[in-house]
Amino acid sequence: MEIKELKKVLEEFGDNVKFEHDLKKKNWFNIGGKAKVFFKANNLKELVNLLKKINNQEKIFILGAGSNTLVKDSLYDGIVIKLSKNFNNISLLREDVIIAGSAVSDKSLSDFAMNNNLSGFEFLSCIPGSIGGGIKMNAGCFGKEFKDILLSVQAIDRLGNVKTTLSKDIDFEYRKNDLPDDLIFLSASFKGIKGDKKKISDQIHKLKKEKEKNQPTKIKTSGSTFKNPISQTHKKVWELIKESVPLDKNFGDACISEKHCNFFVNKGHASFDDMNKLINFVSKSVLEKTGISLEKEIKILE
Repeated sequence: MEIKELKKVLEEFGDNVKFEHDLKKKNWFNIGGKAKVFFKANNLKELVNLLKKINNQEKIFILGAGSNTLVKDSLYDGIVIKLSKNFNNISLLREDVIIAGSAVSDKSLSDFAMNNNLSGFEFLSCIPGSIGGGIKMNAGCFGKEFKDILLSVQAIDRLGNVKTTLSKDIDFEYRKNDLPDDLIFLSASFKGIKGDKKKISDQIHKLKKEKEKNQPTKIKTSGSTFKNPISQTHKKVWELIKESVPLDKNFGDACISEKHCNFFVNKGHASFDDMNKLINFVSKSVLEKTGISLEKEIKILE
């Protein structure tokens, strides 16, 4: 639909809908152009209403923490949906089960579990995303993944139908699952193991120290750029990059992190084109040197 038409269709949402809205500050790279429509969903009823209004006639992208998203500099011809703090609730369902909204940060879930003497969530303290994105990509680190703690997911499809899926009915693989792409995650339940708060806290501290030692922090980066090619080699992706690419290579302000070469950094005013050139250069170099084809872990909004 044209913006003029969308303004009429979506006028009841008032200030929750913004047109030609800048996305640069809404992702960790600080890169990108505008969205044709940016919608902040206050609650489930409003989200269902919007989906029914647009009736599957627009592209949709759900923006979580923006921690693994690279946004094109051109206009995104669709609707970017951001779930409000009302999707940020977290509570105990029973003594070893937590239910969390999809906008809850991974760190908040880890802290909540610790404060309720539940272990199994420690690794989440080192993942800079939100629950929705974590489920979508089966995020993980330090040998643990979302699938290891997930019990069920509540989601909504593009037509506004709410459905619950049990974890045992989802086929999880490394950084992916077989859930339909058109699902918008609303909340999820997770199972922990009763433990000692002090031991859980110590483990979180240990993992954070390990992460800070090996990964860049407090800069414009977006986590791991490529997935580990586990079916093709025993080597980690950073090892393949290190042996294939001059690590001081840059395109404009897009460069490779000195701390971890699978992390790419915007050191100032990198454009989408700069970062995309760096990604493609590294991918091509690794393929030419090792014969291994890399798959991106970051999501590109285009």
